[in-house]
Amino acid sequence: MEKPLVLHPVKLYVYDLSKGMARRLSPLLLGKQLDGIWHTSIIVHKDEFFYGSEGISSCAPGGTPLGPPDSVVDLGNTEVTEEIFLKYLSSLGESMFRGESYNLFEHNCNTFSNEVAQFLTGRKIPSYITDLPAEVLATPFGQALRPLLDSIQIQPPGGNIFSRHNGQS
Repeated sequence: MEKPLVLHPVKLYVYDLSKGMARRLSPLLLGKQLDGIWHTSIIVHKDEFFYGSEGISSCAPGGTPLGPPDSVVDLGNTEVTEEIFLKYLSSLGESMFRGESYNLFEHNCNTFSNEVAQFLTGRKIPSYITDLPAEVLATPFGQALRPLLDSIQIQPPGGNIFSRHNGQS
């Protein structure tokens, strides 16, 4: 007898790392309006998963010092079981999303969230998030700051570095 299909909700937590400063200062500094400096994570199977300079991490939803997310995007549902998902994350952590691969502009938390969202649901995360680095770099101020910004490593505190055993409920 076949098991009934179980669907698991998938959410995107969106945090503004600037806490509103980007909205206020971007017109002055960049000559264009930015609504935030986005950090994202994927919520599935009762945990929050994100990527930073230490690799893939997990915690209880909202369990980082970033506090509650500024917005939550419903990405739909997935049929992917927790076991398969954790194996997938483990392989990502050993290949594409190792800590040393982190880059603020080209390979960051939003790149990770977009990859995982597509694996789980077939949907990408919103383009206003994934297009932000290019928008910043398209400005003279962004170009001037690039060498400094390239050296920044972001790892939201409060998560556990992902390994198969700590992500299971």
